[in-house]
Amino acid sequence: MRIIKGEADVAEGALWLSETHPYFAQILPDMTPLPLRLRPDGFGQLLGAIVGQQVSTASAAAIIAKLDAAGFLEEGAVARASEEELRACGLSRQKIRYAQELARARIDYAALREADSAAVVKTLTAVPGIGAWTAEIYAMFSLGHADVFAPGDLALQIAAQDMLGLEGRPSEKQLRLIAQDWSPWRSVAARALFAYYRVIKGREGLA
Repeated sequence: MRIIKGEADVAEGALWLSETHPYFAQILPDMTPLPLRLRPDGFGQLLGAIVGQQVSTASAAAIIAKLDAAGFLEEGAVARASEEELRACGLSRQKIRYAQELARARIDYAALREADSAAVVKTLTAVPGIGAWTAEIYAMFSLGHADVFAPGDLALQIAAQDMLGLEGRPSEKQLRLIAQDWSPWRSVAARALFAYYRVIKGREGLA
């Protein structure tokens, strides 16, 4: 299993995509070097993903700041916290349940660093509140897996539609099948498409 550790790995994947698929060769020159985008792993990263569901980035950051100030960024503290304490930090009842389910799951994050992408996704999606998208993004950017993709991501769907000249936006199932051709560098393909999505937004004047 290839792990992306630095910019050289991303560059290697981008070169492979360009040499293998002409449509990547057309879009990558304007976006290289692609960003590394690696993040920390562990409980805090997944808690942040739960907090960020269906709220703005600013709102999520404010809630995380309140959780931090209250000492609720560690799984033991979150597991022991009362509903009232977590609600005071800005969490909804549903997100309180999800956060405490995650804390009480006692996931072995060190072991996940050695697991393959399928095992990571299976482990994480067993926790209520963590779907395939969150698990795949975690494997991609927190664990550095080189060959994982998140086809449920709207930005990736829109970028793939434009890059491939598709009549309609591909569904999650369709994009998962399309992305198989980008193995063993699917996470670099995702980085390229995230970057390309920003190009599309600028071209169309989207916010």
